Amino acid sequence: MKISSRIVLIAASLLAVLPSRAQFTPSPAALGAGAIPSAQLIQTGELKALLLSQDARNKPVILQVGSRIFFDEAHIPGSQYAGPGSQPAGLALLEKTVSSLPKDTSIVLYCGCCPWSRCPNVGPAFKRLHDLGYTSVKVLYIASNFGDDWVSKGYPTEK
Repeated sequence: MKISSRIVLIAASLLAVLPSRAQFTPSPAALGAGAIPSAQLIQTGELKALLLSQDARNKPVILQVGSRIFFDEAHIPGSQYAGPGSQPAGLALLEKTVSSLPKDTSIVLYCGCCPWSRCPNVGPAFKRLHDLGYTSVKVLYIASNFGDDWVSKGYPTEK
């Protein structure tokens, strides 16, 4: 038997015993920022404009889902700390934070702990809100980190 035939047989055997893709649910920590649909992203300039807008109806609830240390150091004005999205306790705090909000509330999540491609927090937090039925959730796209992509641009912050 040729090597390629053996590989096909092994793969077929594995597929027979592994759960189907529909049955597989990755752990929240496995859901990286890249799993968030681009239509659900908001750019830093867009959010800054919303914050500076005089129309309070357009202002979203802003939730920081990263490290408490980073939140205490500097955060977006009016944002709330909602726990690290990569941790079960953080997701529980996120649920508690939004529990009284209507499902159509405009919500923006952000972290900014590290480059977008490595952020462990926004993906699981976004998924949890989606699973809870929230329909207007966006995630702030922070390419490098909060300091470079928000603070150093002179955008408003609180401590």
